[in-house]
Amino acid sequence: MDDLELVRDLYGRPRPGPDAQARVWRRLAARRRRRRLSWLVIPAVAATLALVFAMNQPPARQQISGRSILLSAATTAASGPGGTYWHVKKLHDGGRETELWVTRQGQAWTAVQGRVTRVTGRSPFSMAGRDMTVQQIQALPAEPGVLRERVAAMLPAGSEGLLADALSGLLWTKPSAPGVRAAAYRALADLAGVRYLGARTDARGRAGEAFSFGLPSGVQRTLIIDPATSQVLSSADSGQGGRSEIVLSAGWTDRGPDLP
Repeated sequence: MDDLELVRDLYGRPRPGPDAQARVWRRLAARRRRRRLSWLVIPAVAATLALVFAMNQPPARQQISGRSILLSAATTAASGPGGTYWHVKKLHDGGRETELWVTRQGQAWTAVQGRVTRVTGRSPFSMAGRDMTVQQIQALPAEPGVLRERVAAMLPAGSEGLLADALSGLLWTKPSAPGVRAAAYRALADLAGVRYLGARTDARGRAGEAFSFGLPSGVQRTLIIDPATSQVLSSADSGQGGRSEIVLSAGWTDRGPDLP
């Protein structure tokens, strides 16, 4: 239908007069504008509904890298509390329970299944088979790159595969200063051999994040850590007969052993 036919259908034949035709064309133009606006409103309404729908959807789970998790744990570790005794309590292979207390001066006691004895002779701490005193551990550098170089220099020749294990030991098996623990986490975050395995729970049902690295023997060691507290929750080796340790507590405390 052309415009003239539409005019006739809507308004009849225009009456002669100077303003009649203009009046009819104004009405026709208004009708066309309303038609165009109706088509423009549809996509606008659709876009608005889509935005409202998106805003009411639960947020997607953010993809978190293993490196960012280790760096987060480093931030927590840097402000760790102090105390008189370094204390570690572990459950070995799901059964045997051991404890260790060490003063800053190097006095040490162990407990196996609750029986406390004084440690004499060699130091209770070592790295790659070398004894370390509390003072040596406390004197380690708190800068990640320098710490990595220092630890690597302490390892026997040809044992570069022990670097991740040696650094991880500073997180929980040794009385590291808070800054050293933080540096160890940051150094591990930049090691190519450390793999992030995702969220895991340990044997006691505690939630954490799992990381693994290889040892020169071919064994894969997996640590589960809690980034919120910077604590290592467990350590387990792959393969039949591989050792496992559940960390019940690790850190500085003012409570010493119950001596007989």
